[in-house]
Amino acid sequence: MIAERLDLVDSGVSWLGKVPPHWTTKPLWSMFERIKDVDHPEEQMLSVFREYGVVAKDSRDNINKTAENRSIYQLVHPGWLVANRMKAWQGSVGISSLRGIVSGHYICFAPRHSEDARYLNWLLRSTTYTNGYALLSRGVRIGQAEIDNDEFRLMPILLPPLGEQRAIADYLDRETARIDTLIEEQQRLIEMLRERRRAVALHAIDQQIHAGATTDKLGRSTRIGNGSTPRRETASYWRDGEFPWLNSSAVNESRVTHADQFVTDIALYECHLPVVAPGSVLVGLTGQGKTRGMATLLEIEATVNQHVAYIAPDRGTWLPEYLLWSLRASYDDLRRLSEENGSTKGGLTCQALKQYRLAVPPLDEQRRVAAYLDEQTAKIDSLIGETERFIELARERRVALITAAVTGQVDVRGMV
Repeated sequence: MIAERLDLVDSGVSWLGKVPPHWTTKPLWSMFERIKDVDHPEEQMLSVFREYGVVAKDSRDNINKTAENRSIYQLVHPGWLVANRMKAWQGSVGISSLRGIVSGHYICFAPRHSEDARYLNWLLRSTTYTNGYALLSRGVRIGQAEIDNDEFRLMPILLPPLGEQRAIADYLDRETARIDTLIEEQQRLIEMLRERRRAVALHAIDQQIHAGATTDKLGRSTRIGNGSTPRRETASYWRDGEFPWLNSSAVNESRVTHADQFVTDIALYECHLPVVAPGSVLVGLTGQGKTRGMATLLEIEATVNQHVAYIAPDRGTWLPEYLLWSLRASYDDLRRLSEENGSTKGGLTCQALKQYRLAVPPLDEQRRVAAYLDEQTAKIDSLIGETERFIELARERRVALITAAVTGQVDVRGMV
């Protein structure tokens, strides 16, 4: 049974707070030695992630490119401490359980101690220590802060007796595995619900073809185009801008009701940016993730960048909500179409969208289908929302569990 400790004492470190009286601290430099061992290009690539710690790079990262000259990467061994100096404050720190090479921009330390490596990994990746790294980090802009090496070396490492370290590590290995399994199950449920959502939309739209609705090229009854990104270094394009400017992240929203970035009237004029009216459908043109081919409905007047197509429908032919559902039901087809354009990364074009054929039922039928899909998918979306909230609570529970255990707020030695 877990027992909450009541006999805590002040650690003397503001961000560490109160700790058990029989626990000690040592400065990081007394336990780890900074080493930079390069010229091992044949070793497997490792990386340190804020979510996972030190893992094989290809198991998690398919986006960031490895440098052609792998000789500049640093060799680390099991038990070594690895930190991304620019992202330590986000949690990109960990004790490696693998041998391999990591970025030359990381700081690596060989162990000079006999403590439990698993406990140290949990400790150094806890929220308490991440907050400590943030206090030691300095940066010139938001989102970029580098940890001070000298301050990092002085960081106090909280150490219970070795037996208690092992008990904490065993407990966290077991309990977080349970939580992670539960989260994975809920994530699979969300994917099933999203697939169900797509199937409902696809079936409803396909029925229009079977019912004899005519098909036509999208470009015949809509205006299709995309925009651009004004030069960031031209202040007159962005400073005090008030006109909404959207990038491809907008298509991840169910409806676009606001913008995070704004351009000036000068940018609209000099960069020939399109003014896109509410009721237009936006489609992602590029992206290696799910963005390419996704569609959303614009509910504000805005402009877009080069990675987003706007489709402004003829209101005598299309109900915007129905056009949105038609394009969402065509997601897989649009993805296939984008991969036929010859680009290794895949990409849709405005011309391809103009040539794309959709069923065009009468407006009354479009209203009926759109209302039906809104109703049916709202039920599914409600279930997805509940599941996402459950996952969020489980993650919060995981973080709290780790923090309480590694800082001695609870005694887990009695847990089997």
